[in-house]
Amino acid sequence: MSENPPVEARRPPWLKPWVVALSVALAGAVVVLNFAAIAEDGPPWLAALDLVVDLAVLGVGLFAAVRLGMHAEDERSRMREALSASQAQLAGILESAMDAVIAVDESQHVVLFNRAAEHMFGVPRTDALGVSLDRFIPARFRAAHHGHIEQFGRTGVTNRRMGHSTVLLGLHADGGEFPIEASISQNGESGERLFTVILRDVTLRKKAEDALRRQQDELRELSAQVLEAREDEKTRIARELHDELGQLLTALKMDLAWLRERLDGGSAELAEKAQQMDHMLDQTVGSVRRISADLRPLMLDDLGLADAAQWLVDDFAKRSGVECRLYLAEDDALDAVERAAATTVYRALQESLTNIARHAGARQAWVMLGLNDGAVELEVEDDGHGITPEDLGKARSLGLKGMRERARYLGGSVEVSRAPRGGARVRLSVPAYSAREESRA
Repeated sequence: MSENPPVEARRPPWLKPWVVALSVALAGAVVVLNFAAIAEDGPPWLAALDLVVDLAVLGVGLFAAVRLGMHAEDERSRMREALSASQAQLAGILESAMDAVIAVDESQHVVLFNRAAEHMFGVPRTDALGVSLDRFIPARFRAAHHGHIEQFGRTGVTNRRMGHSTVLLGLHADGGEFPIEASISQNGESGERLFTVILRDVTLRKKAEDALRRQQDELRELSAQVLEAREDEKTRIARELHDELGQLLTALKMDLAWLRERLDGGSAELAEKAQQMDHMLDQTVGSVRRISADLRPLMLDDLGLADAAQWLVDDFAKRSGVECRLYLAEDDALDAVERAAATTVYRALQESLTNIARHAGARQAWVMLGLNDGAVELEVEDDGHGITPEDLGKARSLGLKGMRERARYLGGSVEVSRAPRGGARVRLSVPAYSAREESRA
C-alpha cells in the first residue's frame, strides 16, 4: 500500500492561498461595514464589542470549514487508497490464477486478459486487448458462440458452465485447436454489461481419457474374442460329446443288450451284473447329454433362442424345485436373432437362473423374453432374498461382470435391481442384429 500524500497534495482547491485571502478580505469588508454601521448609531464600546464578536465568529467558522474540508479530503484519500489496494490485490489474484480469465464487453471485445490466457492462447496481452473474442474461437463455432452469448445475456443468470458436459475448443496463435472447459458470468451493475470467461486447458486430461477409453475398448474387444473363442470351444466339445461319445455309448448299450440276450438261462449273477451295467449306461448317456447341453445346447443353433430358453427354464425348474414361468413374445423373429445376440441372451438367462438356485432362496421365478424396437429384451425376476449393492461390487461376482461385458460389447445394457416382490430383477437388452450382420443382409 502506498504512503499518505503530503498535506499540500491533500488540500482541497478552495484552501489555496488566493482563495483564503479573498475569503478573508470579503469577511473583513463585512466586519468593517458592520462595525461602521454600529459606530454611527451606538457608543464606541458597543462597536468594539461587536467587532470582537464578529471576528471570533469569523475565525471559528473559518477554522471549522478548514478542519471539515481536510477531514473530508482525508476520507476521500483513504477510500482511493483502499480502492487502489483492492484493485491491485484483484489484479495480483488474476495474474497468479492458473486458469485463463478473459473479460469482454457487450460487443465481445476483450477488456481483460490475464497471464494464464497469454500462455494458453500464445497471444501477448497487448495484442489481445481490444480485439474480438472470435480471435480465440475456431471459425466454425463463432456464429453459434455469438448466439449462445446473446441468449445467456437475456436469461439474467449470473454464471453457468459453458458447453455443459461437452468439451469446447480454443484456437491457439499458431492455428492449432485444443480442448478447453469454460464457465461464464455476467455483470451489468456499472451500466455496461461485461462477460467474464474462465477457461481451463484440458488437453492432457483429454489425452489421458482417450487413451483410457482406447485401452478399455481394446480390453473389451479382447474379452469378446476370448468369450467368442470360449463359446466356439464349448460348441465343439458339446458336439463331440453329443455325437461321438453319444454314439459310442449307444453302440456299447446295443452290445450289452446283445450279451444279455445270450445270457438268458445262464448265471443269475451275470444277468444281474449286465442289468447294472445297462442302468449305468443309461445314467452315463443322460450325464453326457446334460453336460453337452450345459456347454452349449445344440437346440440354440438348430431350433433357435425361444426353444433353447424354454428348455433351460424347464430344466431349471425340474432340477432346482423353484417354480419358474416363461413368458415368450409371440414373434417368430426370436428364432432369427443373430448368433452372438442369442448366445448373450442365453448365457444371461443361464447365469440368472443359476444365481437364483444358489443364492436367492426363492420359491418362484419369472422370465420374460421378447423383441422390442430391434432389440432382444430379457427380464428375470424372483421372490427371494434380493441382491445388495455390496453383492454387486464383490470381486468374485464374475457372472454378473461377464454378463455386462457381453452385453456392452454388442451395444446393449444390463440392469440389476430389487424386484417389487422382494427378490432380484435382471434386465438385459441387446441389439438383435449388429451393424455387421445388417450390412451382410
